[in-house]
Amino acid sequence: MEVVDAVSVHVNGKAEVEDFDISAVVQPEPLPPIAAAENGDKQNGREIVLGKNVHTTCLEVTEPEANDEFTGDKEAYMASVLARYRKNLMERTKYHLGYPYNLDFDYGALGQLQHFSINNLGDPFIESNYGVHSRQFEVGVLDWFARLWEIEKNEYWGYITNCGTEGNLHGILVGREVFPDGVLYASRESHYSVFKAARMYRMDCEKVDCLISGEIDCADFKAKLLANKDKPAIINVNIGTTVKGAVDDLDLVIQTLEESGFSQDRFYIHCDGALFGLMMPFVKRAPKVTFKKPIGSVSVSGHKFVGCPMPCGVQITRMEHIDVLSSNVEYLASRDATIMGSRNGHAPIFLWYTLNRKGYKGFQKEVQKCLRNAHYLKDRLHDAGISAMLNELSSTVVFERPLDEEFVRRWQLACQGNIAHVVVMPSVTIEKLDDFLNELVEKRSTWYRDGGVQPPCIAADVGCENCVCALHKLSVLS
Repeated sequence: MEVVDAVSVHVNGKAEVEDFDISAVVQPEPLPPIAAAENGDKQNGREIVLGKNVHTTCLEVTEPEANDEFTGDKEAYMASVLARYRKNLMERTKYHLGYPYNLDFDYGALGQLQHFSINNLGDPFIESNYGVHSRQFEVGVLDWFARLWEIEKNEYWGYITNCGTEGNLHGILVGREVFPDGVLYASRESHYSVFKAARMYRMDCEKVDCLISGEIDCADFKAKLLANKDKPAIINVNIGTTVKGAVDDLDLVIQTLEESGFSQDRFYIHCDGALFGLMMPFVKRAPKVTFKKPIGSVSVSGHKFVGCPMPCGVQITRMEHIDVLSSNVEYLASRDATIMGSRNGHAPIFLWYTLNRKGYKGFQKEVQKCLRNAHYLKDRLHDAGISAMLNELSSTVVFERPLDEEFVRRWQLACQGNIAHVVVMPSVTIEKLDDFLNELVEKRSTWYRDGGVQPPCIAADVGCENCVCALHKLSVLS
């Protein structure tokens, strides 16, 4: 029997302390059998390791007892659960390195708005009959990003999405509506939501090869374009790939299209800037993402670099394209060209609050900090004899996958095949990186102690110059 932390209960007006037995409320369930691996559940010979089955640890919803209103037992139980959950969140946040979320924020000033059901359903530029909305904040945020990506107010349309995936789904949908018979081109290292869009919209999709860096291989892109030159092209350009943080060369993509005989009226480019879309404008020598170039849409996540506490994003496209999606909705007394109907009206306020507090200069400082700390991590990994790679325009450090899955879970690392990565965000400090490095070095000394198991060669993933396995160590050190 598990006894949780003591909780305070009010009985007859007095506070008493009692032990709360969670097993009395949450009945343990037998562990479900492990599903056999199917085709596609292995990558590079490695079986995909799935997370824990949540049904074994879920918090059951139970009916209140008849006398709960007087005893306060249920309220005390829920308070205890929430307190322990908060403690768990604080602990897990300490060891968060593998996913691109900025956890350094304070939105205490917005707590006063949590009592309202704010919903921005429909078109952000056309007010509906539902009056509890935040469109004035939403359009202010959209205008800020329109200036960043150099498009006039009367030339763009956009909205605040529920996540980065929705931005990709919308951008590719616009491209499909502009070119119903178009072929979708995306590099193999594009976010999985791009290929989800291809399946959802039943689009022909060409997966384009990548360079070692993770950037799209424009030679292979050209070959695939020429093989489909009778159909328009819809292209997903990555402003930071998921695993390696590689940035596709937008100018080279456009040049490749033109060299392959595709005029601007025969292609549509969506830029997936989920993480780096907000970082690139502040990085010297970075390819510029701007609507002054022949692109159709740009999306960025709000819960990543910006640091919004709930998933959200920004999607902006050209006004000329949106009429193919937009329709009148009498029920709302508005128009709608979004994917979701109801949209979180709190998210625009959080974004507006952060953009006002930090401004362009604030984000520039945070970008510089992230790039500096990423170089520090990459150098320390190399100094420790660990294979690692960092793309020039990125804060994503790729390195050999740790041997122990418990270590991977502890530090919440994202892995693919023989590699893992750390995404250095504004909330990742040098002290946190040092703790991670010290623990990794200590663990490796036990994993590879007797020489029976060797660190993996990841030259195929990061290049020979970044791999320090037994085969490539000499070339790196020289």
